Amino acid sequence: MATAIQEYWERYQEKAQVRLKMPSAWKFGDGTKEMGDTLANLVIKGIKTATTASAIVHEIEEEPFPQVGEYAIILNGDDEPAAIIQYTQIDLVRMNEVSPAYAAAEGEGDLSYDYWYQAHVNFFTWELGLYDMTFTPDLLLVCQSFRVVDINQD
Repeated sequence: MATAIQEYWERYQEKAQVRLKMPSAWKFGDGTKEMGDTLANLVIKGIKTATTASAIVHEIEEEPFPQVGEYAIILNGDDEPAAIIQYTQIDLVRMNEVSPAYAAAEGEGDLSYDYWYQAHVNFFTWELGLYDMTFTPDLLLVCQSFRVVDINQD
């Protein structure tokens, strides 16, 4: 039996008339329901058009960097499919060199650079701590811009 995620991807492919391997499906943030729901809703509303990951965590987890043109299925806080995105730009940028425009594209808080920076210091300090690593302001990030190609209506 197909999972809800597989079924959603199959419906999208039929609607978009594409036939591709199922992309990765993931939830934003720290894995909590609250953060997953909040950030997925920002994507659905068109407010969040970018996300950021730590390059070193990608490497540790042997997860390849996303590529322009690839798709991803965004999950809500209950790990249910909320939307499908397609990456439009991928850049490797040091945390202390991220632009205010990119920070605003993440769609969080008051959309200011200061809010983005502090929220990401907190997140990356927590995430790197899981690997006994320490956050530094020159942390290399995978800055991922995307567009929403489908919103799950189920």
